[in-house]
Formats: sequence, structure tokens, C-alpha cells
Amino acid sequence: MKFSLARVKLPTLRNSLLAIFSAILLTLAFPDFDWWFLAWFALVPLFYAVECEKESVVKSFVLGWIFGTAFFCGACWWLTFSFITYGGIPTPIAYFLLFLICSIVGFFPAIFAAAFSVVLKRFGTYGILAAPFLWTAMEFLRFNLTGNNWNAIGYSQAFTSHLIQTAQIGGVYLVGFWIVVFNSIIALSCFGIFRVFTEKNYFHVNSDANKSNVYFSLLISLFIVPFVLFPNFGNPNNKIESSVIAVQANVPMSGLNEEKWLKLRQRHVELAEDALDKLNAQRANDNGQTTTIIFPESPMNFMYERDEDFRAFINDFARRHKAYVLFNSAEPNPKNDNFYNSAIMINPRGEKIRQYDKIHLVPFGEYAPVPSAIQEFVPTLVGNFQYGENYNLFPFGEAQGGIMICYESHFPSLSREFARRGADVLIEMTNDGYLGNTGVLRQHLASAIFRAVETNRPVLRATNVGVTVYINERGEISDAAEVYTEATRTWTVSKSDGQQTFYVRYGEWFAWLCSLVSLGLLLACFRRINFNQNQKL
Repeated sequence: MKFSLARVKLPTLRNSLLAIFSAILLTLAFPDFDWWFLAWFALVPLFYAVECEKESVVKSFVLGWIFGTAFFCGACWWLTFSFITYGGIPTPIAYFLLFLICSIVGFFPAIFAAAFSVVLKRFGTYGILAAPFLWTAMEFLRFNLTGNNWNAIGYSQAFTSHLIQTAQIGGVYLVGFWIVVFNSIIALSCFGIFRVFTEKNYFHVNSDANKSNVYFSLLISLFIVPFVLFPNFGNPNNKIESSVIAVQANVPMSGLNEEKWLKLRQRHVELAEDALDKLNAQRANDNGQTTTIIFPESPMNFMYERDEDFRAFINDFARRHKAYVLFNSAEPNPKNDNFYNSAIMINPRGEKIRQYDKIHLVPFGEYAPVPSAIQEFVPTLVGNFQYGENYNLFPFGEAQGGIMICYESHFPSLSREFARRGADVLIEMTNDGYLGNTGVLRQHLASAIFRAVETNRPVLRATNVGVTVYINERGEISDAAEVYTEATRTWTVSKSDGQQTFYVRYGEWFAWLCSLVSLGLLLACFRRINFNQNQKL
């Protein structure tokens, strides 16, 4: 009896395998596999599976959960690296924890599949056209409820597609929308072709197969709109330039004692001085340019305010080289005993002139997302920090820069706010070393690429282990340093023309639009259901 009940509640094995197949295809579209083109049809098996199970919302929900759990496990397996390497958690338990995390996040694709089944049941095959709206609404819901939208489908195109330029209009959600549109086109066409060979009246004017050809043409026209209307973006300028030296120090994640700490501190300086010597030789006749040296976020835990020795050391370094120095530091809140994860800038006179306190902290990494009464009993990877509240901009010659510390490049609201306040460039200081030489390095880079395109501002990444790289306004990367090596990179920044993209001005308007359309579709479906029930009564 129990097995019979399970068969009633669960989708068929074939449809479950189709959902897993979709998850595998989409996983392969992301780093480190980078088969980005697979994203354009990865969802078709899932769409077909939901179509087959559309009579049951529960079965469709389970299909979406299977897909979501499998996808997040495949794309984010690197989470286990820190559990095993630094947490000392046995490998089987680490992967079990990964499964638990991914199964929770998998509820969002499950919500999509359940809603999709309702629309398919109400509107038939052409309900597939609702998929892009429902998918975008689901990703937007995930971000708003969890504060995380890692590996949203649009990010799969970060390293290749011209389509990402439309992020200047609607952010990563608009890019993802086009991908799901194309999946819908393929699914609709396949379903139409299937019916041509299964229906007796092949050439009836009202047949699904012929209707699908009309919709196919319309959707193809819709799909090429971004390429016609937005052929190229970018904002080149010829303003006075300021030099930036990014130091990739390759500091190890563990095993630091005082002796090693001092040697590594000195090594930061030596790397910077080598780059300064080369830069000064290149511009011997131009002493008017400013130079900023950026030390990345790292496990060294500089404490400018509390560590007098370090404060004297870094101030002297800035004065000797007549350079600005930007570095990551744990800074105390003067009102209490808490600390901020901060970015500090020292001017060429050895004076602190700017401080930015990290606003978006990493859960269980930099804070414990639990009630304050028990926070001290919940372990975190690097400490318990306090949320920052300011959006201070930093000077880079004539230009102004906004600072993103590590995980913050994943939050478009932050880079948007910096651009709204006049940032000409975005600086990301990050340390991904805790997660190893895995796909996370380039998955994190994908976020920074989208922030550059969305704001039409270059992003300069200074990282501890990689990827240290320059990203221009069109999301093109250049001058990348090899990961897990010592390296320096020298770039120039200049003042922008101040123009703001549509996305900077209006934010997540497109995601909200898709959410409203999705809500409207579901309300129409439920009204129809209630109407039919009342008719029967």
C-alpha cells in the first residue's frame, strides 16, 4: 500500500531521469566545464518532464526539486573543500552537508516546476511560453529570500556571449530570460514536431504543430531584439589616468604564525616595489600621475587601528613611495566591541583618508545567521563581523571608486549604488583560497563581469590566489594572473563621462515585471479552476 501511494505521489523514473539530465547539462554550462552553449537547451528535458506530469502539482514540484538539488550539487560541490580541508569534517559528512544545503536551495526550481505545471495544465502546450517569466521570478525570489543567487542561469554566459550586454538594461535576470526563451522555443518546436508524427490530422490549420511554427517565428524575432537594439556598449574615454597596482600575494589559508606573518607582510611590499620600479621606469617623464597599490583580502587579518606596528609599517610604505595604499583590515566599531571587515586607504602622506565597511557578509563565514543570543556559540570560518552601512567612494586620481570586498561582487545592488553615487570604477578585493583551486574561482569572476556590464564601469579584481584580472565596461577580461601564484598587475583608471545605464537608474525593474506577469498567470489559472468548480456545482 505504501509503495502504491509513493507511485501516486512521485513522478515516473523516466521523468525523474530527464530532470537529472537537465541538471547535468546546465552544470556543464558553468565553470570549470564552461560549455556555456549547453544552457541554451539544458532545460528542454525538464520542460518535457513537467509537461508529462502536469496533471499533478506535487509530482511537478518533486521533479523541480530533483533538478535543483542535482544542479546545485554539481555546480557547487566546491563547498565541501573548506568543510574537509579547514573544518576537519570527514568527507562523507561533508558531502552529506552539501546535499542538505543543495536540497534546500533546490526548493526554488521546485516552485518553478510546480507553477509551470499549473500554467501548462491551464493553457496547454503554449503554456511553455510562460517559462521565461516563471523562471526569472523564481530566481528573483531565491535572491530575495536567501540573499544569494549564485549560478543563476544568466551567469553561464559571462565569458562568451554578446547577449550579456543586455544586462545594462535588466541585469543578469534579463540575460537569463533570453536563455529560457530559447529553451522554450526549442521545447515548443519539439512538441509540435512530435505531434506531427503522432496525430492523424497532420496538416490541420489549427493543429499544435502548425501553431508552433507561428510561435517559433515570433519568438525568434523576439530573441534577436537585443542583438539589433543593443549591438555594443562601453564607454571609452581619454581622461587623465591614474595607475593601479594589484598585488596577488598567494598567502596560504592556514599555518600562519608571527614569523611567517611578518615575512608575508614584507613580501606584499616587495612585490609592490618591483611593480612600482617598472611603472616608474615607463613614465619617467610624467610625475603628475597618482599610483594606488592594492593589497587583496587575505587570511593575514591586518588591523590598522589596533596594530600600532602594522600602522607604522604601512604608513611609512605609503610615504616612501608617495603612493596611495588600499588594503583589507579588521576595524573596530567605536561604539562597541564589534569589528567591521573593512577596506582602508592611506594617502602618500601616510594618513588614513577612507574606510569602507563591508555591507554584505558571508553567512557562516563572516557572521552566524542566528539570533544574537547564541551567535558566540555558532562557529564561523573567519570571524563574526558587524554589517557596514556606508557607501564611501575612494579617490583614484580624478576618478572615484567603489569597493567590493569578496562575496559583495555577487550583489548588483551594491555596485549599482556606487555607480549612482558617482563611481567611475569598481574595485574588488577578494580571497577565494578557502574554497581551493576549483570552479568557484571563475564562478565568482562571472559575478564581477556582470557588475561591470550592468554599471558600464570597469572592475579591477585584486585577489589573494586568483583570479586577479581587469574587466572592461563590456565585460571583457584581460591581463589575468595565473591562479595560486605570486603576481602583480598594473592598470590605469580614469574618470568616466558619468552616464548611468538603464539598469543603474531603475534596478531590478525587469525581475519585478516577470514576477508580476507570473503572479498574473497563476491568478488566471486559479480563477479558471474556481470557475470550473462553480460551474459543476
